[in-house]
Amino acid sequence: MGGRGLEPVIRGQSQERVGVLLDGIRVEGACPNRMDPPTSRLSSALAPTLQVLTNNRTLRWGPVAGGQIVATTADPAFNGRTTTGQITVGGTDNGNGKLANAAAAVGSDDAWLRLSGGYDEANDYEDGSGNEVRSAYKNAEGRVEGGWRSASDVYVKTMASRQEERDVKYAGSGMDAPKTDTDFYRLELGAPVAKGEWSLLAWQADVDHIMDNFSLRSAGMMKMQTNSTTETRGLRFILDQSPTSRIDWAAGVDVETNDWDATLLNVNGAMPMTASLMWPGVERERAGVFAEAFMRFGSAAKVGAGLRYDRVEMDATKANQSVGMSSPAALYSKEYNVDAVPVNDDNVSGFASAEWRLPHQQALTLTASRSVRSPGVTERYIARSTMADSWIGNPQLDTEKHYKLELALKGQSSQWHWKPVIWMDQVADFVRRYKTNTSGCSKSNGCTRYENIDARLLGVEASLGWSDGTWSSNSALAAVRGENRDDNKALAQIPPLQFVQTLAWQQQGHSIEAQWQLARSQDRIDLASGLDAGTSAGYGVFNLFGSHPLTRYLTFNWALDNLFDNTWAPHVSRRNSDPFNTEAVRVNEPGRTVRAALTARW
Repeated sequence: MGGRGLEPVIRGQSQERVGVLLDGIRVEGACPNRMDPPTSRLSSALAPTLQVLTNNRTLRWGPVAGGQIVATTADPAFNGRTTTGQITVGGTDNGNGKLANAAAAVGSDDAWLRLSGGYDEANDYEDGSGNEVRSAYKNAEGRVEGGWRSASDVYVKTMASRQEERDVKYAGSGMDAPKTDTDFYRLELGAPVAKGEWSLLAWQADVDHIMDNFSLRSAGMMKMQTNSTTETRGLRFILDQSPTSRIDWAAGVDVETNDWDATLLNVNGAMPMTASLMWPGVERERAGVFAEAFMRFGSAAKVGAGLRYDRVEMDATKANQSVGMSSPAALYSKEYNVDAVPVNDDNVSGFASAEWRLPHQQALTLTASRSVRSPGVTERYIARSTMADSWIGNPQLDTEKHYKLELALKGQSSQWHWKPVIWMDQVADFVRRYKTNTSGCSKSNGCTRYENIDARLLGVEASLGWSDGTWSSNSALAAVRGENRDDNKALAQIPPLQFVQTLAWQQQGHSIEAQWQLARSQDRIDLASGLDAGTSAGYGVFNLFGSHPLTRYLTFNWALDNLFDNTWAPHVSRRNSDPFNTEAVRVNEPGRTVRAALTARW
């Protein structure tokens, strides 16, 4: 979409279908156009460990529809010292990017305080053809956290953070974001009990967002601005137990409330006028309970199963508020014949898995799962209607039911390791976004609507690696096919066949890696969705990375991205809506880019 606001895609699914948790916190964005997805709030000062889940191997963080990313920031490691930390400064040539961040902690493993923060900015970068792509941004963040653990292993952790994004440009949007502020608060308690432990996590996340079409670009005939906010409150209790060496089980309960509000304003005149209640005071309350258990049969097999129930209640509290000659409720009624705006969902998810140890250090894993997803705030309640376009959610959407089956074989022998995977995701009531220009739509830029369909996604993945301790090689392949089974057509935004080959060398702390990214063209698209910009060309991009210790405490890292200065864009990139670069179909990635950074650790 631009230089920020990147959406992860897991097995052909993204946005509402990919949940992101930041240190246990489920964060919701405040932009109806997803300028601020949760991944834009990953800290650059404290890089977290990322765990990617593709099915319900655990239900503690909620059901996994398309995928789930769990980002975990490690506690400071003192190793007998009283202070520890790091400072990084760096930059890029393409876009003249600059960054500086630092983290410092004082204390011990039993009681500590850490401060961290950073600032990074960039101008518009150039693609491989020398065209500027709207991607400039400024980002500042600060975080304070502390922890304490008693001799009996009772622990307390707290965290508060703030992030400020300014003047963020988007080539893949008709608006830019001059201001986004995010505040996080987190409190975690835990203690041993019986044959395990309990933990209690409470959090709050507030996001304020402004986007417009005139602050960072030449204004058109109408100056439009959207002010939006989201507030999230959550509480999660989990009990983990291992009564014997063969059995592990966990159970828990969590509650979460969300409030969204977004208003589109016409600011041409002296007094701003409301054009649309894009998110008309939407409220969501969710309560969930889960239980899961795993049992080992010697060293040969392991089986597991889990069950989760979520009660989801949603409502648009301003749906009957008039804007001009209409209201959000009137728009829902006209487009979908909807009378009732409040919605209640009873979602039951579960999984069963089995793992068998095979000869020659191999393991075969079979996982079957059912994941139920309630449609999101935009899918159900967006209510944008202007002279040029119309984007209306559907409160009557049914919940998505994902029935998944995955078979994986993981093995290693001597210096080799491998993992082939085949999977299927049968989706009942898949939420499809589509665009229509029929006689019922009188808008020049079309009308965006939502419907339920039956869908199927099929995929294969494979990785093969080799290492002798100094040299290493890894090959990774992924392919997915998405089908709209109602119309026998392709699903939108499905990535093409992709292959990544790496070759790396490491010696005495030094490392150099070469990476070759390949993707074939994609001609299976859904033009009616309004999401696919058309068929896409294949590409091959070559990158180099390196890391070198200069002293005991100082490390130099570098990267040379897109070495051959190719012009390329992933199939899933947004359509380019930049008025100064109208020939580009997708938002192109940067051309040849040199990145470098110095990091001091103590």
